[in-house]
Amino acid sequence: MYTVELYARVRRAVVVDKMSEREAARQFGLARETVRKMLRYSVPPGYRRQQPARRPKLDAWVGAIDQILKNDKAEGRKQRHTAKRIFERLRDEHAYTGGYTIVKDYVRLRKLSQREMFVPLAHPAGDAQADFGEAMVVNRRCGAQGALSGDGPAAV
Repeated sequence: MYTVELYARVRRAVVVDKMSEREAARQFGLARETVRKMLRYSVPPGYRRQQPARRPKLDAWVGAIDQILKNDKAEGRKQRHTAKRIFERLRDEHAYTGGYTIVKDYVRLRKLSQREMFVPLAHPAGDAQADFGEAMVVNRRCGAQGALSGDGPAAV
């Protein structure tokens, strides 16, 4: 894996200093195709899997793991299963013969995919957002009643 600094040096040499791709490849000790890829991306793109990881030993127990995680949602935070405890339950209750790491990786993926996501609201200057609704209000101290609507308080 090449560093971001090397990417920057190669890109600067070719783009700013007008060095040829072939000369940059020779100077930095890289293949010409590598120099072309560095010019295509401003930072290293990283590794991306072409297909999801296969788990032939785990596939038979995925349903049991998902059920354990589903049941854990109803439990308190401290009462939920860890990946290690799920592995132990699979081994003891379901005769699982695979390794711990594959279970741990699957549990991590499932927990990340079930996390609650929030999208921040951003409004340009001059725009606003308003929510409208209705509610019946009763003041028990003085017995007064009223209604709240989207337009503000209204007397009944």
